This record gives sequence, C-alpha cells and structure tokens, in this order.
Amino acid sequence: MGFRHNNVLHANHFHKDWQRRVRTWFDQPGRKLRRRNARKAKAARLGVRPLTLLRPAVRGQTVRYNRKLREGRGFTLAELKEVGINRKEARGIGIVVDHRRRNLSEEGKQLNVERLKAYKARLIAFPKKAGKPKKGDSTGDDLQAETTRANLLIADPYVHEAPRKITDEERSFEAYRTLRISRANARYEGIRKV
Repeated sequence: MGFRHNNVLHANHFHKDWQRRVRTWFDQPGRKLRRRNARKAKAARLGVRPLTLLRPAVRGQTVRYNRKLREGRGFTLAELKEVGINRKEARGIGIVVDHRRRNLSEEGKQLNVERLKAYKARLIAFPKKAGKPKKGDSTGDDLQAETTRANLLIADPYVHEAPRKITDEERSFEAYRTLRISRANARYEGIRKV
C-alpha cells in the first residue's frame, strides 16, 4: 500500500476493535512445561533405549571428502548376515538397514561388521514379560547391569605414529624424479617391447 504515482489516497479506518484481533503468548511458559513433561512421560513409556539408531560408517563421496568417515543411511544385508542378525530383527533392536547399499571394499565391510559386533556386545534386550524371555532377550545379570544411552562413535581409521627422526634413505629419496621415471617407463613400455 504505497503512495506512488497518480493513485487515490487511502482512507484507512483505524477504528476497528483491534483488541479482539490481538494474539497473546502468555501461555508460552506453561506450554513449554507441558511439552517437557510429555517428553519425559514418553521416554519413561519407551524404557531404556539408545538415543539414536545405529548407522554404518561410510566414506564421503568425491575425492574431496572420501578421506572422511561419516554415518551412512543403513547397514547392508551382507554386513548383517556376517554378524548373524536378521533384517527384521535388526530394525527391532535399533539397527538401520539399507537394502540398496553395496559393499565395494572388504575394509569398509569389515569396519561395519566390527561396529555391529561391538553394538551387539553392549546391547541389553529387556524381555516383554519378565518371566518368559524370548530368544535373543537378555537374562540374569545382564538385566541388572549399568545401562547407557550413549551411541557408538565412529572409530578413527588412521593409526597415528609417534614422531621420529628422518632416515638417510628417506632424505636421499627423490620423489619427483621417481614419479617421472616411472611415468616414462609406463609410457614407453609398449614401444620397448616391440
């Protein structure tokens, strides 16, 4: 509503009953408390369970990010099979499954298998009925053990070495020259054979 060009000036009516149209937020602190109590009640209803679902460790896409490990969408069926977990059972114990993902390297697969084994070792599955535990449920002392809701962190894949002195062999090594010679050898290999 501007006053540009050759337009009629507005005759605004500011005598409306504006107090009826005002929205107040005086219930905000009470609403905050209600939401918090609802969250507490829901957490108590769900019982002891991890805060987040378990996801695999995958490499980032492209050359720029592939040195980094990050959480992927879900574990492959091959990884689950190696640990001995059914795909339906996996979803019940907080493991995400992605049937589309494939294992392109043995190292990546092994890393996730170790991750699953570590999770399974820490897992305490409470039976629905205390007197009748089903197959796969924890029993005895496991149920009395200390529980944690912290999720399993992705381990650092690189083995860090302590600093050391540079050897004479390393000092005398000419990396650029070695690369150029190997490049030339690869290039002229066919001609030399002929």
